[in-house]
Amino acid sequence: MNARIAAILVVLLAVLGGGAILYYQQEKARRPSNVGTLGQKLLKELKASDVASIRIVEPKATLTLQRREDRWTIAELAGFPADYARVREFVVKALELKVGQSEPIGEKDRARLNLDASGTQLEFNAADGKALAKLFVGRKYFRGQPEDAAKAIGDGRFVMLPGEEKTVYVVSDPLVQATTRSAEWIDRGSFQVEKVKTLEVRYPGGEGWRIERSADNSDWKLAGAKPGEKIEVTKANSASYSLSLLDLADVAPKDAKDTGLDKPILVNATTLDGLSYEIKVGKLEGENYYVGFASGGTLIKERTPEKNEKAEDKERREKEQAERVKKIEERLPREKMLSGYVLLIPKSKLEDTLKKRAELLEKKEQKK
Repeated sequence: MNARIAAILVVLLAVLGGGAILYYQQEKARRPSNVGTLGQKLLKELKASDVASIRIVEPKATLTLQRREDRWTIAELAGFPADYARVREFVVKALELKVGQSEPIGEKDRARLNLDASGTQLEFNAADGKALAKLFVGRKYFRGQPEDAAKAIGDGRFVMLPGEEKTVYVVSDPLVQATTRSAEWIDRGSFQVEKVKTLEVRYPGGEGWRIERSADNSDWKLAGAKPGEKIEVTKANSASYSLSLLDLADVAPKDAKDTGLDKPILVNATTLDGLSYEIKVGKLEGENYYVGFASGGTLIKERTPEKNEKAEDKERREKEQAERVKKIEERLPREKMLSGYVLLIPKSKLEDTLKKRAELLEKKEQKK
């Protein structure tokens, strides 16, 4: 190899080496600024077993979830039970939040992303009140442009950690439960009025109706029926059976006003199990009624054998009765607890029970 060729090779190596360095620098510049934190847990020190309360703060509302032994309650609703599974799921999601992206932000960016006073604050606290973790939750994050951002769930959420006001993080969970709406947190189990024996509905003006039957499979009778009037069986069944399918939409605050429960629709029912219920239905708030109720009576635990009942049928039916009594006894403490609150029950769950008297009657066929 002569000197000239060797010199050319040296120059080529220098050019290629410089190109490699330039390429490396360009690729480095293209990398995310948070490459070192990508995939890392956001709330590193948080442990589920340490969490005794969760405080959610929005601009105009606060909701506090408190752990009480083996259950969770809502402080702002006078200790009303929260849905244990939903709270647990929320804590687990918080533990699993990972950094998906981070960018530097300023004061204007924080306002735009609702990471200032206009946003939501999450606080996880220990039993002694000590703060375990805190997170600022801002606007939803979308990979694309949704048709309606307000209604869309989102692909993630913009969040910020205390002490890191100059950095915004994006997490892949939309954190839809980061809200002070108690309807998203309550245990929705309601009282159940099963096997109705008598049902009476009275409106504030005095008008109303009463139906009754002697047994589970007996025909309904309309009290005070006039000649030619007959109760429509399907509507009577719907009016009574609907009371066994109630669920809660929400619970009203203790200081709730204008509930309409001062002049309610009164629904009184007794059951074949020996229980009684006084239900007050107040004002319609949106799609839900304000409802108050009280329960009483004495649970019938023993069954009366049927005439000429076979031994094997008697044994089977007594076993069924014992199981039914056990289920009722298990739910009675919750019903007693519910009677101390003003409940919000969906209109759709009560509309069959609240029908006017004329709507329960069989329609007379018109002569052609």
